[in-house]
Amino acid sequence: MRSLLIYPLFPQSFWSFEKTLELIGRKAMLPPLGLITVAAILPQTWEFRLVDRNIESISEADWDWAEVVILSGMIVQKEDLLAQVQEAKKRGKKVAVGGPYATALSQEVQAVGADYLVLDEGEITLPLFAEALEKGEPNGVFRAPEKPDVSQTPIPRFDLLKLDAYSEMSVQFSRGCPFQCEFCDIIVLYGRKPRTKTPEQLIAELEALYNLGWRRSIFLVDDNFIGNKRNVKLLLKALVPWMEEKGFPFPLSTEASVDLANDQELMDLMVAANFGAVFLGLETPDEDSLTVTKKYQNTRDPLSDSVHKIISSGLRVMAGFIIGFDGEKSGAGDRIVQFVEKTTIPTAIYSMLQALPDTALWHRLEKEGRLRGQSANINQTTLMNFVPTRPLEQIAQEYLDGFWQLYDPQKFLDRTYRHYRILGEAYRNKPRQKRAPKPFDWNNVKAFLVICWRQGLVRETRFSFWKYLWNMYRYNRGGIGSYLGVCAQIEHFLEYREVVKVEIEQQLAEFLATKAEPEKEELVVSR
Repeated sequence: MRSLLIYPLFPQSFWSFEKTLELIGRKAMLPPLGLITVAAILPQTWEFRLVDRNIESISEADWDWAEVVILSGMIVQKEDLLAQVQEAKKRGKKVAVGGPYATALSQEVQAVGADYLVLDEGEITLPLFAEALEKGEPNGVFRAPEKPDVSQTPIPRFDLLKLDAYSEMSVQFSRGCPFQCEFCDIIVLYGRKPRTKTPEQLIAELEALYNLGWRRSIFLVDDNFIGNKRNVKLLLKALVPWMEEKGFPFPLSTEASVDLANDQELMDLMVAANFGAVFLGLETPDEDSLTVTKKYQNTRDPLSDSVHKIISSGLRVMAGFIIGFDGEKSGAGDRIVQFVEKTTIPTAIYSMLQALPDTALWHRLEKEGRLRGQSANINQTTLMNFVPTRPLEQIAQEYLDGFWQLYDPQKFLDRTYRHYRILGEAYRNKPRQKRAPKPFDWNNVKAFLVICWRQGLVRETRFSFWKYLWNMYRYNRGGIGSYLGVCAQIEHFLEYREVVKVEIEQQLAEFLATKAEPEKEELVVSR
């Protein structure tokens, strides 16, 4: 069976980093881990061809070759996913769709003609789909009655990827999260009991990447890497000697809950295993809002203290923030900006709250009649899709002001430098790791020169850029490469904040115009 795997386009977003990727000669941040796992689960007698539309186009030869077309994607990719389903159907192809978007909003995928809906987790539903296809069944919907044992998941087909196109690689250790945040769809899709692979399994995946020549960063895409702390520690204890043997060939990063700060052993193990960064879902410094959204794990200790503990242990912190929670008081945007400045977090993803399908928030708002539409998006260029408890225009303005301040070039550079000085202190007393030499890359030289030109000569950052770089050389020499990599992110954010401003202001104007119509009608009637 000749199977064409298609990964849809991402729109420009916080995480797309187009300008930063352009500097280092890459086309996309991360590969489609879901689709190469699909290829590993389906019968290996099938033939596979992968087209990631974020790095290349689908050729007519690809369409002609395919007997079945398989797509997967997230809600943010839905526009292109639906378009590619239609393209495949125009060519008379059988189409199967799975992944988070199809699982959450299967009716939208079915409406454009998908033949097979392979929903939930593929370890259970993909074999059912393969059996139906080989029997000649013309369509089908495949659901999983339970959560699969991920310790049986095969090594993803990394060989299908064009490795040079990606800035980072991705692997997965666990699925699920033990917490109950009201707005989160992870617990809906993957459950509240974290399931993990075995240490041997994940190390085999890293070994496969190592043997393919991969020597850049790897992101563990777990939505909460430390959801099962016992199993994570078992993994890390096995991973440390493997990393030492290989000369620490690639830095690792992941996502975790903020209670990571309460486990020093875990943080030390992560650093020893070459984890350099962690993404935290902080959401807001307003404790009342955290309680409303049932993010209780963020209320047990002062958030700023937890962030400082994590940085001081040697892990760079990236974080997510949200504005628009129920009962939120005015000035929430300013409080988020102040918190980010205080904690020195360079990369702060900032969004307006969205009600995602089938979440507890979605069901509550639906019951209260507050949903503004049945669509949802998690991009930063989208207004809230429900009626908030304070004026939407007030929230949107605070959001825009905050986005503008967070990615002011000088403030971003200041935060990044302060962050790396703390990291430098953390590493000062740690044993130095013996690392294998990395292959020389001219793209990194070009990127360095461009950053020096733009941030060190052209922009208002010119004076502090050179001062900070010199101090990094003096106090955290080993962190200079990573520091400059984060500095390069502003090349993306400077352009993206303009996009956010234009699109949010346009949507807000349309919303206010619509809102004004009933008021005009009411005025006419009263006269």
